[in-house]
Amino acid sequence: MPEVETLHELRTLADLLNRLGDVPLDRLILSPAPGLAVKSDVIDVRERGNRLCELVDGVLVEKPIGFRESILAAALAQFLREFVVPRDLGHVSGADGMVRFARGLARIPDAAYFAWQSFPDGQLPAEAIPDLVPDLAVEVLSGSNTPGEMQRKLKEYFGSGVSLVWVVSPDERTIPVQNSEAESRLLREDDILDGGHLLPGFQLSLSRLFSELDREAVS
Repeated sequence: MPEVETLHELRTLADLLNRLGDVPLDRLILSPAPGLAVKSDVIDVRERGNRLCELVDGVLVEKPIGFRESILAAALAQFLREFVVPRDLGHVSGADGMVRFARGLARIPDAAYFAWQSFPDGQLPAEAIPDLVPDLAVEVLSGSNTPGEMQRKLKEYFGSGVSLVWVVSPDERTIPVQNSEAESRLLREDDILDGGHLLPGFQLSLSRLFSELDREAVS
């Protein structure tokens, strides 16, 4: 896995924000000081502060997710599990499944698929934040996600060995399917999402997925 560069050449807060993808200031955790955070700090801030943070270049960056976004993430993870588990293809993680890509860099896809080949000896690791690379990563956009932040995530995902990324937009009801950092195919609500070469045979109507946002109680 690639090593993350240090922050020693940054001079201003603006430099830091630019490096992180212009994330809002209220998502930055300043203790430990930027550049000094490690995996254990991610666990500590979750247990003591009840804040879900990613680790980016040694900086704790809170991961935003709203209720609607969590509904879509859970539904998509369920659809993936219904395909992956009966075929014994591997595992599907949910919205708090963090993985470490490099020193000082850990991300939390909203859902992810890991083929059995991703696991050492074919077994689940015991660590809370294992050194694993998903084959498929899913990101569900929230209001404070910035274009720069998502572009950086794509670069990290594909640079670490991820094969496929789905970026779900609840507001637009679209999913850009990323086969690489530069290669994208936009799917709309009347399209079918498929697993491509990674999960051949997997198909999901996006109207079925996004209909989760329209469900109402039946009186």
